[in-house]
Amino acid sequence: MKLCLDRYPGGVQRALTMSYDDGIDYDRRLVDIFNRHGIRGTFHLISGKLDQPGFVTAAEVKTLYDGHEVSAHSVTHPHLTQVPFDRIAGEMWEDRKRLEELAGYPVKGMSYPYGSVNDTVAGALAQLGFDYGRTVVSTGNFGIPHDLLRWNPTCHHDNQLMETFDKFLSAWHRDNMLLMYVWGHSYEFERNNNWQLIEQFCAAAGGRTDVWFATNRDIVRYLQALRRLQTSADGRIVHNPSAIPVWISADGEPVQIGGGATVTL
Repeated sequence: MKLCLDRYPGGVQRALTMSYDDGIDYDRRLVDIFNRHGIRGTFHLISGKLDQPGFVTAAEVKTLYDGHEVSAHSVTHPHLTQVPFDRIAGEMWEDRKRLEELAGYPVKGMSYPYGSVNDTVAGALAQLGFDYGRTVVSTGNFGIPHDLLRWNPTCHHDNQLMETFDKFLSAWHRDNMLLMYVWGHSYEFERNNNWQLIEQFCAAAGGRTDVWFATNRDIVRYLQALRRLQTSADGRIVHNPSAIPVWISADGEPVQIGGGATVTL
């Protein structure tokens, strides 16, 4: 029996996640586009900028981003590698607390302001109970992240987005889970007068049954659950100690393992 941890929900092998920074008021238009096409995103908010001109308001955070993920981006958006440790911790912790009050759930992720990260910054993120931190280092690849505290995206939306999506759909995926991770800022569509780009992309991606549309948090929680699976010595008995169902493949066929379930293959 050949078991592979190579499936997302529904037994598919491809996932798409979108990640947008700052909490600019153009998020409203972007969220509307996502919602119309069934795309899900993560929005990293600067809590100290909420209610200021050009940014979303604190009062609308919960409803605007409903169905998506609210994530941290610091209180004031400094280069975290260039400030004292106590300020690093304060920027992360206070941002998280404010956003949790507004969103109504634990905030477990962050994108680093300016993509600025080193061992000290990543270590502080882990110590403060965050699960992931996103950089701005685009890889052009579709692999699962090895280091969630330095999660490198696939591409910025202005960097051959449609071409990258075509490569994503045609990439070889035997025994592999593929992930396309797109990042950017919503104001860039207005500045560059290319809202049609994200409209075109979401229209092409949305509604596909061979892609899981997920937030950053969804991806992390699913990977955590998948990696917690317990198997018998011969690989024929699989126990899922997590609350959420996960999918694997057994001799190439997708199999669902329900939350808390034990399955004999």
